[in-house]
Amino acid sequence: MNGEVIFVDDEGAIRDAVRQWLELSGVRVRTFASVDQALPVIDADFAGVVITDVRMPGRDGFALLHALMDIDPDLPVIVVTGHGDVPMAVQALRQGAYDFVEKPFTPERLLESYKRAQDKRRLVLENRRLRQRVSEMGLIETQLLGISPAMEVLRRQVAELAPTSVNVLIRGETGSGKEQVARCLHELGTRASGPFVALNCAAIPETIFESELFGHESGAFTGAAARRVGRIEYADRGTLFLDEVESMPISQQVKLLRVIQDRTLERLGSNQSIRVDLRVVSAAKPDLAEEARQGRFREDLLYRLNVAELRIPPLRERREDIPLLFEHFLTDAARRHGRDPQPVRAGTLNRLMAHDWPGNVRELVNAAERHALGLSTAEDTDRTGSTLAARVEAFEAQCLHDALAQHRGNITAVMEVLAIPRRTLNEKMQRHGLNRSDYRSADGSDE
Repeated sequence: MNGEVIFVDDEGAIRDAVRQWLELSGVRVRTFASVDQALPVIDADFAGVVITDVRMPGRDGFALLHALMDIDPDLPVIVVTGHGDVPMAVQALRQGAYDFVEKPFTPERLLESYKRAQDKRRLVLENRRLRQRVSEMGLIETQLLGISPAMEVLRRQVAELAPTSVNVLIRGETGSGKEQVARCLHELGTRASGPFVALNCAAIPETIFESELFGHESGAFTGAAARRVGRIEYADRGTLFLDEVESMPISQQVKLLRVIQDRTLERLGSNQSIRVDLRVVSAAKPDLAEEARQGRFREDLLYRLNVAELRIPPLRERREDIPLLFEHFLTDAARRHGRDPQPVRAGTLNRLMAHDWPGNVRELVNAAERHALGLSTAEDTDRTGSTLAARVEAFEAQCLHDALAQHRGNITAVMEVLAIPRRTLNEKMQRHGLNRSDYRSADGSDE
């Protein structure tokens, strides 16, 4: 067993006995006869557990407890009390002690309490290291989190491509973070002061695709009551991000090709050419070269879009990034919901590392959101309550969270899928601390 104990007691025989007991279990032990001797060797980075007797001449165990809570409120302190000193033990727990051990105690009782305290200390320090790593990272590291070699390569490639104006094709599975990479290319480049315009090609019906991309003039078609600026024109002097570009209709691919070649466009219903200056970043799940060979994507457009290619590895190929990502998303979710971050237990971390994450980073974000709300996994059942009412409440909150996440905060869609009226939905969201803005899509639409 690894770990360290600082044991404080004024009786030499007890110090020697405790040191022998714990060292036989593989624990490193340092003993001190007084509070004044122990305090100078303990700081906020101390990775072990403090065990102290309460009744000592001079400064007693409570004085040590108070001093340690000032150094680090998360430092586990186990106090040793005399037989029958229950009020003293309760007082110690209220003032921040992790546990108490009553004299006379067995080695097994002390070792059990130490093991639990050491596990807690290890998790606290690990979470701090993860948070510190996030806070020390620069812009590209905070946007493209990860310690894996694959992510280091991706960050280097993004840093090299961002200052250029070349069009970039991003390859990656659903939920792997393609839009995040596109935003990073934009924000680190020379067009950062211009707009970043994102369009999911799979989400636009073919009948309105041309209008959405190129815009239209008033009267161009039935229902076109006013002029509308398209996404390409709106992205002038900025970046146009075309997600799921493989879904773009063939008829629109040739028009996009002309825009990229000539840097001009014509709104639907107009003969006037409009000059545009933009960078095109596109993203695709399948191999576009294969799509072109099958006749589903224009080969000439592929060459224009794929001047440079970036590949985002799926989460299952970079499992070493999971703890850092989960901690980052958990901290963010807890902040947005006004809650303290839930501790990440060893069992939870093991399950996170073992999961294949078919939904990639997006799925991990949802897992962190549920964990922040105390809804995530089976081991949380005891914390949310074992009564039927508590479980029903937790299940209801989970259903609301999933529906809001699936429909990106679209209240109308959530009302329809859950078959509840607007007022009832609002009341339930308020009771469970769910806010539509936390899930809302990029364009902020409700409908």
